Amino acid sequence: MTVATVRRPPAEGSRDESRRDAPRTGRRLAARMQRPGMWFALPAAALLVLFFAYPLAVSLLQSFFRTSGGVSTFVGFDQYARMLRDPLVLKSLGNALLILVVQVPIMMALAVGLAYLLNQAWLRFRAGFRLLTFLPAITTLVAYSVVFRVIMTTDGGLLNQFLALCGAGPIDWLNNEWWARVAVIASITWRWTGYNMVIILAGLQAIPPELYEAARIDGAGRWQIFRHIVVPQLRPVLIFTSVTSTIGALQLFDENFILTGGGPNNATLTPVLYLYKIGFQQFDFGYASAIAWMLVILTGIIAVIQFRIMREKP
Repeated sequence: MTVATVRRPPAEGSRDESRRDAPRTGRRLAARMQRPGMWFALPAAALLVLFFAYPLAVSLLQSFFRTSGGVSTFVGFDQYARMLRDPLVLKSLGNALLILVVQVPIMMALAVGLAYLLNQAWLRFRAGFRLLTFLPAITTLVAYSVVFRVIMTTDGGLLNQFLALCGAGPIDWLNNEWWARVAVIASITWRWTGYNMVIILAGLQAIPPELYEAARIDGAGRWQIFRHIVVPQLRPVLIFTSVTSTIGALQLFDENFILTGGGPNNATLTPVLYLYKIGFQQFDFGYASAIAWMLVILTGIIAVIQFRIMREKP
């Protein structure tokens, strides 16, 4: 005779406890699965802290100290107040803002125009033209700055030789205040237009073709399509490229250092170049750190203003 065993269903209390324990078990399992990824990310995080976060914190702390004779003295905000009385700081900021106001709009207009042209289906050899336009972006900063210096040399420079063939007199590109600024702006525009063009071109290719077709059916011309479809659809891309270009304009160093050295008469002196001279030629690292943080704050303010101006209207 066999005795059947009857399994009793679990009590209601035990069901509730198991339901309550389920989220905890899921969280424990998720945390256990994330541990290998955290270990793999640890070397990158350590390098980020060592070479970015730590120098950033030290430079901020150093901006409140003045070093003299190997002895550091806490001076509070005196270094920042000193900047307001330093004519070269104001001169370098004026030069950077001049380049920002003149060069960035010219470069953005060229980048948008080239991207729109190179996105047209009727254009032959588009891939080759895109490659040629992007080639300056992969040229090293020092190399192309040296090339531009050779091209713009007053005596025997390639550009002045071309002007002589056209019947124009030579221009002292790198020793005249006005033309030195033109030389810097021209070199930066040549270097970065293709880079921004590729980003804008990617944004153009992401626009749905149905929008163009609907606009053409409604009788819109090329200018109307560009104004009412292309530009609104490109707004996020234009914000990104304008902000990054603004940051690059405020951080100019290589071109000015190699082409003109900040001259003539400090006409092309930028805040980063002045920071370099203060820190690594005069060894006043506290004041140089204060200039660096002033530049960080100014860049953030300008970026926020650009975001507010160019953000999509409700």
